[in-house]
Amino acid sequence: MSAACTNGVDVGFAALSYLQIGFLGVVQGITELLPISSTAHMRIVPAVLGWNDPGSAFSAIMQLAALAAVLSYFSKDVRTLLSGTVHALKRRDYESRDLRLAVGIVLATIPIAVAGLLLSPLLNACNTPLRGLQVIAVASIGMATLLAVSEWKCSHTRLLRDMRLRDALWVGLAQVGALIPGVSRSGSTLTGALFLNFSREEAARLSFLIGLPAIALAGLKELLVLWHAHIAPDAWLHLLVGLGVGSASAFVAIWGLMRFLEKFSTWIFVGYRALMGVLLLVGLNAGWLV
Repeated sequence: MSAACTNGVDVGFAALSYLQIGFLGVVQGITELLPISSTAHMRIVPAVLGWNDPGSAFSAIMQLAALAAVLSYFSKDVRTLLSGTVHALKRRDYESRDLRLAVGIVLATIPIAVAGLLLSPLLNACNTPLRGLQVIAVASIGMATLLAVSEWKCSHTRLLRDMRLRDALWVGLAQVGALIPGVSRSGSTLTGALFLNFSREEAARLSFLIGLPAIALAGLKELLVLWHAHIAPDAWLHLLVGLGVGSASAFVAIWGLMRFLEKFSTWIFVGYRALMGVLLLVGLNAGWLV
């Protein structure tokens, strides 16, 4: 269904019931931190169920739920990183691993911040073509292919402490692909890190840490956009419900993913993404989906 607009901003989520918002919050929370694209699922699930498209602003703001989950799960890592960076700066220890990682995270955020600002009018537009199911299908299959190659060709032996600034920049450039629904922020950064031969668990850790500023910036920017659009008070309540449910779901998702990657490969996500893309194309060609 076409999205609803308020002052040119996509606010389709406001037309959904609280039960629907809660359900989408669960879906968003789980899929945001798995390499299967939460944005794609926020478009596919409503389309399959015949619900209104919640819109790109809803997807972006729901990332704040993932932010809360990542900060909670990696709280020790974040505290160590911040304290280590401050101490390194005080000592002028520019070889510090914590300082190098902090600088790397900032460096990795620049590409998606610039691209997001440049593409914002298109990404947030009502009925934007980027949220088309065909785009999502092609992106899903494309990322499944890249993830498969990274599993097949790369050694998965490097540790996070070995990260160089050029590694962070590479993962940051990969993260730009997340602006296209179906690519996945966690999927693009995880795949980028795997191509650099990081172990699966360390690649996921790097993916989540690098994603913190991007998730925060995207979510806060959309909140500002909606504030200036003067959306109805009830629409803000919808967002709060989604954020609450999404945070709990996201924490479960990250807990499960980190334990999964300790023992297994990402081939299950390759298969899921490829199957999702193929089924979407079949549904579109058969006229089951629009």
